[in-house]
Amino acid sequence: MRGVILLLVTLMATSHNVSAFSFVPSHTSIRDRSSVQSSNRSASRKSHNILSMKVSSPPPYPVRVTVMGGGNFGIALASVVAKKGIPTTLLVRSEEVAEQINEKHRHPKYMKDIALPRTVRATANKKTALSDATYIIHAVPVQYTRDYLNTVKDAIPPNVPILSASKGIETSSLGFMADILKECLGEDRSYAFLSGPSFAREICEGVATAVVIASEDLMLADDLAELMAGEDFAVFTSRDVIGVEVGGAVKNVIAIAAGMCEGLGLGTNAMSGLVTRGCGEMRRLGIYLGARP
Repeated sequence: MRGVILLLVTLMATSHNVSAFSFVPSHTSIRDRSSVQSSNRSASRKSHNILSMKVSSPPPYPVRVTVMGGGNFGIALASVVAKKGIPTTLLVRSEEVAEQINEKHRHPKYMKDIALPRTVRATANKKTALSDATYIIHAVPVQYTRDYLNTVKDAIPPNVPILSASKGIETSSLGFMADILKECLGEDRSYAFLSGPSFAREICEGVATAVVIASEDLMLADDLAELMAGEDFAVFTSRDVIGVEVGGAVKNVIAIAAGMCEGLGLGTNAMSGLVTRGCGEMRRLGIYLGARP
């Protein structure tokens, strides 16, 4: 059944010519993206950015992955990578938590009933976790990201690519993760951005899940997709960084409103209308920021 679901997702993406938003330079924030809006619209009409799905295959070289952030989604992505037999380090806040994960293969606070793969090792030592990483996955909430990166950036080796799994808009700067990462870690490395929708528990439980990884460096997106894709975890790739970031942030607002509809007992009609109009607003916001639906 899981394979059938993932096959249907793939067929929908390919047969209906699913495309992503076009890219706006990620060092700009919401406040200053409007200045490049027109030029990006024009460029987006000339090219189609089709989502492509990657299938699982073993990495062609020894790989080590570090996940920064020991919350639910950090645990989930660490599990995804580790299930492929790849040594995975989880960088957590306290050595006590790290010891419990290493001894019991469970997080003492988050999803305590989920057993982690034995190839997941945890540490609170940033140098131990980051010094030999081939790829780094960032799974710290957006509002805490800037302070967190400033504490670990000296331990991150130059040129190591970063995959961000954090979604949202920083309230202080109105910047996306692409903005924060480049401001904190510089522009001389490649970045990629993962979005769902997906739930951490279902990922850990092996429920069929589809995500997209977007990057200006499509070779990096392809490498990460092959690294993470599995029987229950489909990964699509795209160059559409801003489209993925807008969708990842704004969908949560629509989801909260949909939950309010259900809680108030407003019925299916109201919820369907809200979700439909919400998707329309998300589309228009993307266009305003330089995207093309």
